[in-house]
Amino acid sequence: MNDLVRNLSSRGRYHFTTEAAAGELGVSLTAARSALRRLKRKGLVAAPHRGFHVIVPPEYESLGCLPADQFVPQLMQRLKVAYYAGLLTAARYHGAAHQQPQRFQVMVPKNRPQLRCGRVGVDFVARHNTEAMPTVDLTTPRGYVRVSTPETTAFDLVGYSQHCGGLDHVATVLSELAEEIDADRLRSIAELSPLPWSQRLGFVLDTVGHSARSDALADFVAAEVSETVPLSLRHEASGGLRDPRWKLMVNSILEPDL
Repeated sequence: MNDLVRNLSSRGRYHFTTEAAAGELGVSLTAARSALRRLKRKGLVAAPHRGFHVIVPPEYESLGCLPADQFVPQLMQRLKVAYYAGLLTAARYHGAAHQQPQRFQVMVPKNRPQLRCGRVGVDFVARHNTEAMPTVDLTTPRGYVRVSTPETTAFDLVGYSQHCGGLDHVATVLSELAEEIDADRLRSIAELSPLPWSQRLGFVLDTVGHSARSDALADFVAAEVSETVPLSLRHEASGGLRDPRWKLMVNSILEPDL
């Protein structure tokens, strides 16, 4: 089995299944699993998912696994699940790294349990139209990882703020991410998200000094939105001032760390 790991890594292959290992070695699945357990105890192999294994190079020995972006694409391909790296993880790829995210955040069509591989944690967040959202492919040492565009990331940050440290932290991240956002592309994908997300996103962009990025989105809100919604779902909906540009009840004070 040690020879198998060396042969695979020498050919640039760092991901394999239990079945593939058994086939290459010409042994039963039971024998392959036993050998893989020994390699795992030595720290040479890790298993992010049952039946799916990664080779752990010396430079990642302290992690006990490959970094998430070096195995999540291959795992999602094996599971036949649409995905993209999103939220704070995507913001980091686009240069908005106010705080290093503790876990790798992945958008998928349906809820999936989080996974841990060594010191690497992956959280899955459900977005039913994952496949429709604009993404870009970025290079990793093991291939490519699909990442939400800055515009998709902006919508997701606001829509899933509970996964991102709350709306104040989202505003902080958006203050950095905004430089990468194209106003027209932001408007073009607005209809892929609930209308209140556009209202809240536009308000946040204005608040952090990037109203030029939100002007086209304001046109969309003016044409499509008829109901006033609260800025925060964690506070009473009434009692705040109404923002006419975004048809938004400002029921909490936004406090980004700028």
